[in-house]
Parts: sequence; C-alpha cells; structure tokens
Amino acid sequence: MRRAAGRTAAAVLAGVLAAGMLTGCGEKKLDGTKTVATVNGTEIPMGVVSIAARQQQAQMDAMYASFTGSGVNIWDTVADEKTGETYGEQAAKDTLKQVELMYIMKDKAADYKVEVTEEDEKAIAEAAKAFMEANSEETIAELSVTEAQVKTYLELQTYKQRIYNEIMDEAKVEVTDEEANQSSFTYVSISTSGEDLTEDDKKKKKEQAQEILDKMKEDPTGDMSEAAKAADESYNALTGTFTTAESKEEDGDSAYYPKEVLEVLRGLKEGEMAPEVIETDTGYYVVRLDKKLDEEATESKRESLESEKKTEYYTETTDKWLEDAEIKADDKVLKTLKITDEHKFTMKMPEAEVTATPEPTETAE
Repeated sequence: MRRAAGRTAAAVLAGVLAAGMLTGCGEKKLDGTKTVATVNGTEIPMGVVSIAARQQQAQMDAMYASFTGSGVNIWDTVADEKTGETYGEQAAKDTLKQVELMYIMKDKAADYKVEVTEEDEKAIAEAAKAFMEANSEETIAELSVTEAQVKTYLELQTYKQRIYNEIMDEAKVEVTDEEANQSSFTYVSISTSGEDLTEDDKKKKKEQAQEILDKMKEDPTGDMSEAAKAADESYNALTGTFTTAESKEEDGDSAYYPKEVLEVLRGLKEGEMAPEVIETDTGYYVVRLDKKLDEEATESKRESLESEKKTEYYTETTDKWLEDAEIKADDKVLKTLKITDEHKFTMKMPEAEVTATPEPTETAE
C-alpha cells in the first residue's frame, strides 16, 4: 500500500548557498549537462549528482560545526593511504552511487505500487522554483544545475523515501527473547588508567572500592551514590543494562562493560551485590544486579534490534539491485566534481511552503 505523503519530500532539498567559491585553482568548470553515468540505459546528468553532493557536503559541515562549535576541514584529508584518495573524492563516488540507486528505485516504483502524484509534482515544482530563486546566479552556475534537474532530484528523493518505507514494511524479521532480554544494574567504577598513577594510588582506590562495597552490603537496597561519595566526593553510581544471555560477541551496550563485570553480574540474583570488588585492567567495580529482566530496557532493545534487522534487509535488497543493474560510470566526468575544504556550502531554506519528509537513516548519508 502506497503511503500518503501529500506535499511530501519536495522540501528534502533545503537550498544550498555557496559560502566560498573556487578561484584561481585551475579547476575545470563543472558541466551539469554532462552524463556522469547511465543506469539501465537512463542517463544521469552531472547537475543532479552535483546538487545531491552539495546538499550532503553542507549537511556534514553543519554537523561537524555543531559538534565542535566551528568548521572542521575534512574533505582534503587522505582517507585511503594506499590510493591517496581524499574524503572529498570518496564522497563524490558515494553520492553517485546513491543517485544511481535512486534511478533504480524509480524504475521499481510500480513493483511497490509507489507513485508520484500530480499534487506531489506541483509541490516539487514549487520547491525547485524556490530553490532557484533562493540562490544567486553565481551559486547556480557553480552548482551547474537547472531547475529541471532540481525537480528530477526531488522526484527521485520522493521515490526513494516511499520505496524505503515499503521495503522496511515488507521485511520479515524475528527478534528472539535471548537476543532482546535485558538486565539492569547499578555500579561504581573507579578508574586505574593513567601513567601518573602509582601502586600506592591504585591500592588506595581498591580500598575505597572495598569501603563502598562494605557499606552496600549492610543494606543492598541503599543509595550507592551516597556510599560512593562517602569514599570520595568525586565518585558516583551509574546505572546500565546488558543482554541477559551470554554471547561470544557482546552486542551494543553490553560490549561497553568489561567481561569480568558481565560474568559476575550474570551470576547474581536480583537485588544482590557482587560479593567482591571486581578488578579489571582499567579499574575497580562495585556492582548490584537490580533487575534480572528489565522489561522497559528489553522492549527498547527489541525495537532497536528489529530496526537494525530491517535496515540490514533494506541494504541487502538495494545492494542486490545495484549489483544486477547495468551501470556505466564516466570517471572522467565524475572527477570534475570537486568536494574540498576550500569550497564550502551552507544550507538555506527555500521560501516555498512544502512539508518535509524525513529521509531514512543510512550509514552513507
């Protein structure tokens, strides 16, 4: 069943505004009319790949800026020491692959009873027009994109989102209780990492851990943070969860904790303190098993695993499509798309009132 989206993914393209132009670098001017690849005989113009690449470049730059408070130069950094390929060059290749998949998805739309309606087309046209108006002539020339190509890109994004939803819905996944069941615990971790620590320092920390444990043994239901701070004001108790069943390869949150800690926890009864301070390579642990089966954590884990497995199904499905498709890329044309630190783009929302539909969360995006 096709998902109704109204005036949907048309606004998936927030406007892209060039913040800095390449000048005097001897770069070839991008030609958006050039065919950068063909997919099952359908030509992909560079303009469509250009707008996709700049959107992703702007999103990545904005994300790094939000983390660091300032811009981070990553695109000129070498990503592959063997080939000398930069992150910018990898991004250009990855973007082309994503666009190729969008064209394949459009071809498969009928198989999933997915369509772009007249209402969608109207919203897409409005968004494309708003994008062209929101950006300067210089920026449009730098992108080498036409209004028709922007419309094509938005249409492809709409197909992609809807088919993504359909594939995720059709995925038949099973999460067993053994995979999902979660136990919860409270613990104090006292680090012994650091070259400055002497043996006397470590001895003192172990004594403090023992002090906390002795206090908690008096009343296992007591406040562990209070006991921790009594030993040292800088200490505090934390809570965590782990997969109840033991596994050769601990997953997710479980992998965060030392195996020595998990081994002890899995042998405790609900509400029981570990009888001894647990010593690991990085510190001392005092632990209490709170719930053998934490229903809330288990439900959250089950949902997370279902999502992971559906995403795996989506990736396997689309990878097979790419593998089976007849794709011919023109590397010479692709190399004219330069993603560098000197050439920055930022996001600028278009004026048209269109409703954005979130894109699927994928590793490459």
